[in-house]
Amino acid sequence: MYFLYNIAVTIVQFLLKIIAIFNSKISLFVNGRKETLLKLKQAISKNDNVFWFHCASLGEFEQGRPIIERIKIENPKLKIVVTFFSPSGYEVRKNYKIADVVCYLPLDTKKNVQLFLDAIHPEFAFFVKYEFWPNYLKELKKRNIKTLLISGIFRKNQMFFKFYGSWMRKSLKAFTQFFVQEENSKRLLNSINFNNVKVSGDTRFDRVFEITNQNNELKFINEFKNDSKVLVAGSTWKDDEIMLVNYINKEALNNEKFIIAPHNIHSQDIQKLKNEIKKPVVLYSEMKGENLQNFQVFIVDTIGILTKIYSYATVAYVGGGFTKTGVHNVLEPATFGVPIIIGPNFNKFKEAVELVESKSCFVANNSEKLSLHLKKIFLQNEIRELAGNTAKKYVEERTGATAKILKYLKDEGKVK
Repeated sequence: MYFLYNIAVTIVQFLLKIIAIFNSKISLFVNGRKETLLKLKQAISKNDNVFWFHCASLGEFEQGRPIIERIKIENPKLKIVVTFFSPSGYEVRKNYKIADVVCYLPLDTKKNVQLFLDAIHPEFAFFVKYEFWPNYLKELKKRNIKTLLISGIFRKNQMFFKFYGSWMRKSLKAFTQFFVQEENSKRLLNSINFNNVKVSGDTRFDRVFEITNQNNELKFINEFKNDSKVLVAGSTWKDDEIMLVNYINKEALNNEKFIIAPHNIHSQDIQKLKNEIKKPVVLYSEMKGENLQNFQVFIVDTIGILTKIYSYATVAYVGGGFTKTGVHNVLEPATFGVPIIIGPNFNKFKEAVELVESKSCFVANNSEKLSLHLKKIFLQNEIRELAGNTAKKYVEERTGATAKILKYLKDEGKVK
């Protein structure tokens, strides 16, 4: 199987170069990797002490971020290399200042792996949540480089736990220590004779909790909100927006305002959304010179400020719950003590399931349900405060994973 895997990776590498000619996202994927070794040679010398963090995409980066920042702040001479597999992660965080190098991870061929590890010679390698690349792991093991999995999560249907998965189980021997999110992952690893496992929790909770301690003020949101109650709808898709527009046009009260931050901010789609709303609407890109108090709807046609905007919410609607991939990040509004509303596809996300069970997050399958939840939350202070406090407590009780991982590194004598 390992032999077949190497043949498959080589074929994929060749095919991607062809597909990249016709597909812009694959083009980023392929062409971005051409720069990796040059970036590393320019930033990393043979005498540098290097910690390497690999993240599949943006979500995994946010899980690794608390560890990266604590290590760098306390050990400024240490070089940090952050790699991404996908363009959606790299393109957003390619200018991340805490890391010394941010780059794409070369595809998992033997030659790529050797060149990459020769260039960075890491003292520690960190894989965030998942992405188990056999050649990387095999070479890390061969070079005796300490390798950690952080915020890991395992499922019974993964290849490691199947009778035909022995070749992938061997890859896991590269890990010096597994830090997993929950007991079930630990039991699964124990069942295949991996006992170097600690249940640390999910570092995402540390990340979102830290957000509450930063400066989240946005003067233009203060002006827009004034004294009104505000629904902040984040990462919305078309089905989400149909329900929201229906409520805004037909049922919204004058003291209710709405901030919509669509997942897709293409100008044509933003203008279409604006035209569908019958109440006064302003776009972020068109707000200069406007008296924002005069508008009832604010559309955020930019990226990077949604987290701060959640701090102004009376209630949050988190989009994605009508898509195949499912609901987006519910922890960002939860950490601010905000009641949450989501669409029906959320069962793959443990935190969403638990917030729904705690009655701090409400499910809207249709426009009628959304209207019911909004009226209840907007008009009934007791329900709103109870749901918000429950959401905030949910986040606070699950912080601490970062401290456990840092303690391990300090005990190893690798960080201060």
